[in-house]
Amino acid sequence: MSASPTPATRVDPAEVMPTLLAAFTHDPVARWLYPVDETYERAYPEVVALSAGAAFDAGTIDGAPGGTAIALWVPPRADVDRDELGAAWAAHFQAHVDPARLGHVFAWGEQVEHFHPTEPHWYLAQIAVTPGQQGRGRGTALLRSGLERCDREGSPAYLEASSPRNRALYERHGFEPVAEIRVADSPPIWPMHRPPVGER
Repeated sequence: MSASPTPATRVDPAEVMPTLLAAFTHDPVARWLYPVDETYERAYPEVVALSAGAAFDAGTIDGAPGGTAIALWVPPRADVDRDELGAAWAAHFQAHVDPARLGHVFAWGEQVEHFHPTEPHWYLAQIAVTPGQQGRGRGTALLRSGLERCDREGSPAYLEASSPRNRALYERHGFEPVAEIRVADSPPIWPMHRPPVGER
């Protein structure tokens, strides 16, 4: 049985980066973006900062005891300038993606941004379990804890699923895919939305 998740506040990104890096080493979308190990290890901390920096600022991070699992939730109240964030993503891709693939990656990023909700919502930017602890319910416990908070607040939740297995897990917890994104040879990614329990 997995231990109950505990909220973490003002977490130093360096404390959770080993868990995130290990968990996404074989993620199909992450490795499509950064197929070279060295590039992945250099780029992924920036991905975390861009996608979930507001979660670190707000302290809206849930973690399993011992740091074996982590969930980074960007809250509805986060002050995120989407235009500024888009420019930062563009600069990031220019720095880390092979120029020959840059057009496809930019097109992919535009599709991901297109489906991101504009209404207030909780955004599950990252959820990760260290490889040796996967399959023990730790990620599910973190997901359930975060969704209970969404339901208490009457707030929708949103995420992007990067594998069929993850998509199926999220569907079991009330998420519905709103699209399937594929660009050139990219693996599929599914933007998914979950209304609060009272609206389902």
